Formats: sequence, structure tokens, C-alpha cells
Amino acid sequence: MNKEDVCILIPTLNEGKTIGGLVKEFKSLGFSNILVIDGHSTDDTAKNAENEGAKVVIQSGAGKGQAVSQAFQIITSKYAVMIDGDGTYLPEEVSKILEPVTTGLADHVIGNRFSNYQKGAFTRLNLFGNRILNKIFGFAYGVWLEDILSGYRAFTQDAIKQIELNRTGFEVETEITVECVKKDLKIMEVPITYLARTSGAATKLKPVRDGLRIASTIYLLTKLHNPLFYFNIIGGLLIAAGTGIGIYIVNEWLKNITHIPLTIFATLLIVIGIQMFIFAILSDLIVSVHKENMHMMRKILKEKEKL
Repeated sequence: MNKEDVCILIPTLNEGKTIGGLVKEFKSLGFSNILVIDGHSTDDTAKNAENEGAKVVIQSGAGKGQAVSQAFQIITSKYAVMIDGDGTYLPEEVSKILEPVTTGLADHVIGNRFSNYQKGAFTRLNLFGNRILNKIFGFAYGVWLEDILSGYRAFTQDAIKQIELNRTGFEVETEITVECVKKDLKIMEVPITYLARTSGAATKLKPVRDGLRIASTIYLLTKLHNPLFYFNIIGGLLIAAGTGIGIYIVNEWLKNITHIPLTIFATLLIVIGIQMFIFAILSDLIVSVHKENMHMMRKILKEKEKL
């Protein structure tokens, strides 16, 4: 592997305490193409990164997702490594992240933080939330991964070109993973070390709020990939609500109390829920045909590139 073929991407926001050391370490490992996308930091993040030899670009919008999306439009290197600028990942493990993409085993590599994390790196809430989100992702997309929210990743240029990002916040890691699944890209996880945050460096993650946003992203993006999952949940909730109201109506009827409007409402909920199940099956057939067509198109394009 020629290290000149690798771009180290570091999205940052107020990482002045750690960014200088991070860039310096990558430089010492032989990586000269280091791109820092700064989200309008109010500290000396940009200055420290530039002093150590990184190229600093101030992002045009706000949020980590927008920063990564902007960076993907800039990167032209054969390979790219994305790493958070908070000092929680080890630069010396970059070879672990890069090896599968440089050898053709994967299009996208995710560093699995749960294989070796330092005491204090995760709170109990973080650990619980991450595991729940990974399980939801598995049920939704049929791909079981250990750490879909990892911030240490590697990409081929082909993967970068195919990934389309719309989320602007911390949901970006989830969207990247979903995009790779949708585009039939080869995903691999490798074990990495995850460190506790540097003293005085506050986390920007709000566990409950961001966890709910990530869960909603996983669910909403299934609409075009796994409509059975998407519409069956809606149908199930409608039928459960209709059934619950129906039980109340029957219980009242046994007391000689009738609720005609509520009865009509409960019936409508159940009927619409059943229609959602039918719609899910039809949508799944359409999506399956589309996936097969896209798979064939990608196969034809790859064969043309080899000629």
C-alpha cells in the first residue's frame, strides 16, 4: 500500500486539546494527506491542525453528517480513513482499518470498539443504547454488525462515490452503513481499541436525544430497503391500537354501554392495519425486483471496467 493513496479524514468541532497530537501521529506514520473538516470551532482546533501540517477546510454547513458529506465531495484518493478528532481512537491501528480495503476484501471497513474498550470509555447507558441500536439495525436490514456507530472507518474511492448522505448530525455513521448495505458494498468489521475521552474534553453526544434520532434514522431508511419491516411496524401498531380499543368497547358493551363512534374508529384502525400488511408485501416485491436490477447493472459496469 502506498500511503500517498490514503486520505485521512477528520471531522472536528472544538477538538483543540487533541487534534494537534492526532495529526502529528498520522504524520509520523507516513500519512501526508490529512484533511480536517472543521465545523466552525470556537477554540484553536483549526490552528493546531494547520500547524501540524493538515489541510483544514471549514465546513459550509453544520453537523457531523454535513461535514462528512462535504468531505466525500473533496476526497479523490484511492482510499480514505475517517476518524473522530477527540482522541478516542488510536492512529497506529490505521493499518487494521486499511488492510481489508487495500487487499480487496472489503469496500468499507468499520472499527469495532466493543472488542477492546478502556474503562470509562462508555457509560452504562451508552453501552446499552449501542447494543439495542445494533440489534434494531440487524432486524431492519438483515446484516448483523457489532458497531454501526463507530467513528473509525475506511473506504475505497468506489464506495465514497456510491454513498449518498442526507443526514446532518450524529446519524451519519448509521446512514453510511445503510448506504453500503443498499449499494451491495462489501462491509467488514475489525477489532480496534477505544479510549476514554481526554480530561476536559466534553462529549457533544446527548445519549437519549441522539439515540432516538439514530433509531428513527434506522427505521425511516428501511422504507426503500426493507418495506416489510417499515410497513409491518405501522400495520402492527394500528392493529394493536384498534384491538385495544375494541377490548374496551366489548367490556363496556357487556355493561350495556355502547360506543358507536369508537367502534367505527377501532374497526378503521384494524382495517387500515391489515391494508398496511398487504402494502408491505407488494412494496417488498417491487423493491426485490429493483434490487435485482441494480445488482445486475453494477455487475455489468464492473465487467466493463475490467475490459
